[in-house]
Parts: sequence; structure tokens; C-alpha cells
Amino acid sequence: MNKKTSVSIMILFCVMAILGFVAPQAGAADQAVSAKTKTEKINLNQATAAEISALPGLGEKKAEAIVEYRTQNGPFAAVEDLLKVKGIGEKLLEKIKPMIMVEAKGADLPKTAK
Repeated sequence: MNKKTSVSIMILFCVMAILGFVAPQAGAADQAVSAKTKTEKINLNQATAAEISALPGLGEKKAEAIVEYRTQNGPFAAVEDLLKVKGIGEKLLEKIKPMIMVEAKGADLPKTAK
């Protein structure tokens, strides 16, 4: 094996080692949020976009739309109010309904702009 090949293999090994150690850590937060959604219901009036996006069928954009709707219109009064958010339909609501709730906790609610 010549010197050039050895250097190439060493660089490849280093890149693979870095990716192997960095990639799992980057997804750790997502895995924690996903695990949370499997064990307890998410309160739509307090959840972050990251927590909401961990629900099946909801991605970043829909989760952000839910948080934006809540910010502009105040807390959700019922789970069914989610249908007022653009991109959320009956089928999706039925899919995530067992995993979500709405609960008002006074001071814990986000401030709303009217």
C-alpha cells in the first residue's frame, strides 16, 4: 500500500468516526421528544413546535403553524380547535387525538397578542 492510499484510508476512517459520534448526539433531542409523545399526552397550549412535530403526521411546518395559531388566537379550548389550523384535517386529528390534550394552566399559558 502506498503512502497516498494510506492517507486516504486514514481520512476516510476519521470522517466515519466523526460522523458516527456526532450523528447520534444530534438526534438525541428528537428521540427524547419522540419518547415523550409515546408516554404522555402533549398539551397543545404549552408544547413547543419541536414537541408537536414529534407527533405522527406532523412535521416542522404544521407544528409551527399550530404554535403560530395559538400565539395569535390564544389557547385552544378543545382538541377539535386544531381543525382551525391550516393543514390539519379530520383524518390527521383522529390519528393524533389519543396523544394530545388541551389544558389551561393560568400563568403557564403563553401570552397572546390580540
